[in-house]
Amino acid sequence: MASEEQIQAVHIGGQRPHNAPIRLIAYSTEWPALFIREADRVRATLGARVLMLEHVGSTSVPGLAAKPIVDMILAVADSADEPAYVPAMESAGYVLHIREPDWHQHRKFKGLDTDIHLHVYSFGCPEIDKMLMFRDWLRINDADRDLYERTKRELAKQTWKYVQNYADAKTAVIEEIVARARATRDRG
Repeated sequence: MASEEQIQAVHIGGQRPHNAPIRLIAYSTEWPALFIREADRVRATLGARVLMLEHVGSTSVPGLAAKPIVDMILAVADSADEPAYVPAMESAGYVLHIREPDWHQHRKFKGLDTDIHLHVYSFGCPEIDKMLMFRDWLRINDADRDLYERTKRELAKQTWKYVQNYADAKTAVIEEIVARARATRDRG
């Protein structure tokens, strides 16, 4: 689990404590449309610099309860090369919220008028494959989708100092599910 120092270090401008349970809501058919709208905005902003853009996270899995935040993955040539994309995103109203150079050169933006988390990685980053595999597996595997939702609902009831602590608490079940998805994929 990330320490307070780690959480504060990667959040640009620091991170305010959450100190509350996590709000999950039932799946909304509006989430894919919100993704499409935001994806169009990002593509209009970055053009050919968008090497891949996908809807991920719980809002991308029909039937799965989620925090009402649309998670997206953007792959660019080099996510560490902030001058290549950050100024354009900021001029379009997106806010760079997280910078994690020690973890896949991950960056995260928050959205304009839609509650999104736009995760930026370099094209080919293994974390992209993991996130897409997890999403795709939950879309087709009812047992693991149910396991993940039960886990999220139980954890969401607790009071979390930071939302990142809740996310970290899900890691074990996510890794378990990813291992099953990877084993199935590797068997071909």
